[in-house]
Amino acid sequence: MQRLKQIGAWLHRRAENIAALMLAIMFCAFIVQVAFRYLLNLPIGGASELTILMWLWLVLWGAAFVLRESDEIRFDFVLTLASRRVRRVMSLLAAGALLFLYGYSLPAVWDYVTFMKVQDTSYLDIRYDYVYSIYIIFAVAVLVRYAWLFWSALTNRYVEHSEFGEPDE
Repeated sequence: MQRLKQIGAWLHRRAENIAALMLAIMFCAFIVQVAFRYLLNLPIGGASELTILMWLWLVLWGAAFVLRESDEIRFDFVLTLASRRVRRVMSLLAAGALLFLYGYSLPAVWDYVTFMKVQDTSYLDIRYDYVYSIYIIFAVAVLVRYAWLFWSALTNRYVEHSEFGEPDE
């Protein structure tokens, strides 16, 4: 089990490295875009398109592989007032609902993304199926994450992520 945690931590650091690389590419493309537009009076669309593509990939990549469950933004004031058993039931219901919704939408998402191979981006000529493939990666990662959370709650291995402490049973 310890070896598995080490592999997971190593993979998480590599995912962070990839996110940092995407952020650096996005920043450099933005600086190039500003420099060409305002210093050289020569707007270039490729830099703008690259910035948008990196933003899309960075957000979905980060949500899929970099953010931990405790980093997620949520309104948990109701959750923190509930007993541990009620929080467990709420987690089961939320994870089950998300598993259903993402699982139900995945075939349609797959069809749409694979259909988009017929069109390229305006400046960089990248096929849109490549551009949107990050959403499929994201959706599968969400399904895996919530399947794990559902199983953890179901087997009574529910992990608290609240900073407000443990209410009484």
